Amino acid sequence: EQAIAAARRAFDETSWSTDPAFRSRCLTQLYDALSGAKDELRAIVVAETGSPVLLTYAVQCDSSIEWVPYWADLAKSYAYESPMPDMTFMGMPSRRLMRREPVGVVGAITPWNFPLYLNLCKLGPALASGCTVVLKPAPDTPWCATTLGRLILEKTDIPPGVVNIVAGSDHMLGEMLATDPRVDAVPGEFCRSPEAAAEERPDPDEGHVPTGSDRQKRDGPGRRLDFTSREALTRALRSFSEELLGRLRTRFPGRGLALAQTDPGEACASAS
Repeated sequence: EQAIAAARRAFDETSWSTDPAFRSRCLTQLYDALSGAKDELRAIVVAETGSPVLLTYAVQCDSSIEWVPYWADLAKSYAYESPMPDMTFMGMPSRRLMRREPVGVVGAITPWNFPLYLNLCKLGPALASGCTVVLKPAPDTPWCATTLGRLILEKTDIPPGVVNIVAGSDHMLGEMLATDPRVDAVPGEFCRSPEAAAEERPDPDEGHVPTGSDRQKRDGPGRRLDFTSREALTRALRSFSEELLGRLRTRFPGRGLALAQTDPGEACASAS
């Protein structure tokens, strides 16, 4: 309750949403803080998730941190306003302008398996665009998120209320974020079953495509992801394995690393 109120207040009453240069500077400060804390974050990721240390030199830690400068640059270079072609209405010329604005308060709910990566994937673009955030990490991996919060507090000029981190074992926290009217967006609505997706096909008679708020009113919190296509999952896993293999070859040249195909749908990086 307090976190949502603080995020709402920070968005409505401060200049965070209207000062892209300031946001860019704060994200650059965050990048510097994360870079200086890589060893600490690496140890936390391994302890919380059981991840191999090698993965922390890729997506579990290092590469996730290296994406932050992209969002810092985008905050100040993004075309928030762009002219549209002029038009004539009732004989009078009309100038048109498209303006893109932050959506408001973002509820960010992240799972346990790639905690630092997923926390930054939620925070980075939301902060760059001018949103404020309430981040709820998985109960299994609170320390990645709370350490991130400590770095934001101690090492950046991000104002109070812009980033709020609520860690706890109560799963109703996620439902609060998904249903509170003060929260404007809850990214990550891919966590739905095929049945829920099928229900959302537009009705040809009504011409209505359900929105995120429609789904929240009907379904409440997101549903469990159901992998119904083994082929699609296999392609995704192999793409990830090939990307990871490329990073490992760069970091450990001469080791003879290669992908080993053990069974259709299974791939692993190993020494040849």
